[in-house]
Amino acid sequence: MPLNVKAWYRGRVLKNESLPDDLWQQAVGRLRFLRGLSSSEVERLRECATLFLHAKQISGAHGLIVTGEMRVTIAAQACILILNLDLDYYDGWVEIIVYPGGFVRDYEYIDEDGVAHHAREPASGESWLGGPVIVSWEDATVEPDEGYNVVIHEFAHKLDMLNGDANGYPPLHADMSREAWSEAFSSAYTDFCMRVDAGEATALDSYAAENPAEFFAVMSEAFFQTPQVVRSHYPAVYEQLASFYRQDPAQRLGA
Repeated sequence: MPLNVKAWYRGRVLKNESLPDDLWQQAVGRLRFLRGLSSSEVERLRECATLFLHAKQISGAHGLIVTGEMRVTIAAQACILILNLDLDYYDGWVEIIVYPGGFVRDYEYIDEDGVAHHAREPASGESWLGGPVIVSWEDATVEPDEGYNVVIHEFAHKLDMLNGDANGYPPLHADMSREAWSEAFSSAYTDFCMRVDAGEATALDSYAAENPAEFFAVMSEAFFQTPQVVRSHYPAVYEQLASFYRQDPAQRLGA
């Protein structure tokens, strides 16, 4: 879509589908990590959430009725990742499915020896390449101190998938160094896995040791919710995430 047509279309959506003030305040008031945003950033986030909700379909599973507050809460968390990017980063798919709580993933995979397996495991979120994002509403409203955020986690996977299967290596901006990204994340991931394997208590979710894709998603969660933790433990990773997301949450939150 040409830029002038896109701007006109988005302006029309914002004019006709503006989010009510009370609904917006109620939805974002519970999200502590948004409190460091400036007034102009809050307004841009609100506009992004409005456009996001126009473009995406959010539906409940297992009888869950999705309310306006739930829709806006999910949209605000999804859009914080692209606050200084563009909604186009979420192109190519439409649906978000919300479960009341945790759900069971039922899938098949082939191991390194070529043997097929069937697996069932509990989950709070899931992202499909070219398909929907699935989240647990119970988990989408929890903000424990360790920086857990299932919405940010799954939408970080979506950004990672912009160039194929999630592998912890999203498409970087032209002014970013592939070598610097690889060095920062490879070194940090190796160090983190060693600490988890050694049974050390970690300030970051140990699920990050699962694979490089989960490491990127978990680091993204912490980057927005507990940025001082990422900056303290893995400053090179923090620097790369700040360049990728074009945000500095540690400064924003006064860390």
